[in-house]
This record gives sequence, structure tokens and C-alpha cells, in this order.
Amino acid sequence: MLWDDEPPAELRRRRTQEDVSPDGRVRRRTPGMPLRFDDADGDGVLRPAAERFRQIRAPWWRPASTVGRWFLAASVLLVLGSVTAASILFARYIERDGRFRIAGSSNIQAAGLKEVTRADLLPVFGEDIGRNVFYVPLSERRQKLEQIPWIEHATVMRVLPDEIRVSIVERKPVAFTRKGQQIGLVDANGVLLSMSPKTMAERHYSFPVLTGLDPGDSARSRKARMAVYLRLMADLDAGGKRNSEEISEIDLTDPEDARVLMPEQGTDILAHFGENHFLERYQRYKAHIAEWRQQYPHLKSVDLRYDNQVVLQMASGAETANAAGAGPTAPAASAKPDARKPGAPEAKSKAKKHTAAERKLAEAARRESLKRAAERKDKHSGHTT
Repeated sequence: MLWDDEPPAELRRRRTQEDVSPDGRVRRRTPGMPLRFDDADGDGVLRPAAERFRQIRAPWWRPASTVGRWFLAASVLLVLGSVTAASILFARYIERDGRFRIAGSSNIQAAGLKEVTRADLLPVFGEDIGRNVFYVPLSERRQKLEQIPWIEHATVMRVLPDEIRVSIVERKPVAFTRKGQQIGLVDANGVLLSMSPKTMAERHYSFPVLTGLDPGDSARSRKARMAVYLRLMADLDAGGKRNSEEISEIDLTDPEDARVLMPEQGTDILAHFGENHFLERYQRYKAHIAEWRQQYPHLKSVDLRYDNQVVLQMASGAETANAAGAGPTAPAASAKPDARKPGAPEAKSKAKKHTAAERKLAEAARRESLKRAAERKDKHSGHTT
């Protein structure tokens, strides 16, 4: 019974039988187990003797026999040769088949054209007429298309059996440019764009005029100047305002100083806005320009780049006024370095001796002195020499 402490003797004899081999080893035979165990490795672990003679089968891609290896190598070479021959025959078929040849310019389709015409595109694909569509270098054609000033990005693709399709993204002008008497357009990256005056009038563009963008400058230099312009326009129009519509011209010769030409009742005032805080300086200008013009009828320019004062320059270039603080009640102090009383005999005698050339030199020296004074103000905020 299962609950007996000791199984019956007959059951024990059937489960375990001891036998002694000729070499003195004890062999145990139990139902369902191998008849003989060997300790071939001498590690005390008995293993079935059949494992010593069992052969391990190699995978199919590593034949054990030499004939199998030769057969496998021949099969691989046959498959590779067949694929190569099929590829060559297919390529020759495509090359010689007339259905894949670009017959004419009508097989070149373009989308997204507005300012760019087909006449501007077709010279890029001139040597592809009559060529197999698979042999058109698409990347080279895309690079040549993007060299056209009005094209910002181009995509070129094959359309079987015999067409080339081009998708164009054109540049968007953001301002007018003026070089001498020539008026053009410029985009946000500083790329100069040409357009006839008639077409400009038809497009009804309303942009400020930018100066200081020379075609001889590097693309990086023009892009840096345009970044100042874009920040200026964004700040002035922040919050839904349209302050930028009052600007007529911007000089970007110095990328660290946006010099804005502000129209004021029949005359233009040159305002120096610097390179940041544009909205704050614009509001300061609009709050006090009427007062400044009333006090200084010959006002020519306003330098707003200083935090605690504003430098006013007269049209003659010989007078400069420094308005400290520029607050609503801040008194304006006028500084005239070379002013003298009209009746002073010393001034009259000196005026008679000066020649025209000497007066020009004196005028240039005074302007240089004013320029150095403004630079010192920038370094020492709140103090002007």
C-alpha cells in the first residue's frame, strides 16, 4: 500500500536490481532507464553509453561531406549568375525601349509656378530631351533649379514611362530693396529678387524700402541684416498693432543699428533703433517727437539707443541736443559746442579768414567729435561728453 513504511520485497526487487560487471562496476537496472551507465569523464556522473557514439548532424548550409560542400557552392554560383544575367538583360531592355525616352519639353511637368516661368525651368532639362528617363540625374537637376533666385525648394521625380515632374516652392518677398535707382525685392533669407515695376504694381506689395543690402555681400551677411529687420517688424506689430505701416525706409548697413526713416509732416526723421527693444524705443519716439520738433525745428535724427537719454541731431550737423531721461516732464538741455554770439568781434574776424576748404574741414571735425561723444555715451550710460 502507498502508506506502508516499506514497500514489499517483490516490488523492491523489480524496481532495483544490482549486478556486478566483470570490471567490478555496479550496474543498476530500473524500468525505463538504460541498462548501462558509464563514467567516461571520471567526474562521478554516470551517463548512458549510447551518448558516446551518437553523431551530431551538421546544418544544411554546412555539409559534412566534401561532395555536399561542392554541390552547395555550385548551387550558390548558379543562383547568383542567374540573377546577374536577368538584371543585365532587364537594364538593356529598359535602355533600348523607346517608351522610356523623354520625347520633348511637354514631357516635363511643373507645379507651383507663379513668379517662375517654364522658360526659366526648361534650360535646366535641355540635355535630357531624348534621354532615357531612368538616366536623368535628379539630384543634379534639383540643385540647378534651386540656383534660380525665385526658387526656394524644388522636388524632381520620375513618372513612368517617360515624364519628369517638378514641384516648386517659391520665395516670398518681405521688403523692397533699393540700390541706386533700382528697386527690387528681398526675402527673409536675404536673397535678392528681381521683378519688373509693372508686375510689382500688379502684386500690390506694401513693404518698407531697405538699403544696405549689397549683392556683393555674402549670403550670411545679408541674412544677418534681414534677421534684424524681421525682429523690428515683429516687435512693432506685436499684439495686433500695425505700427510698421508708418515706416517708409530702413537702412541696414550696420546690422547692430536699424536706422529707420520716419515720415513727419512733410519731412523725414532718421531714428536709430539699435538691434533690440524696438517697440519700447518706437513708443518713446512717438511720445516725444512732437515736443522735440517744436523745440528744434531743424531736427534731423533721433538716437534712441541709450537707456537714460536721447541724442538729437540738427539738420546742419553742427548742433546736438541731449534729452536726459526722455520722460514726459524731462527738461531738454541744448548743447551747442561751437555756438557764439552773432555780434562778437572775434567770431567775425575769424569768419573772414576762413576759406571754403577750411570750413569743410572744420565741419568734418565737428561731426567726428559728435560721433565720438555718442560712442562714449554708449559706454557710460547716463553721461555725455
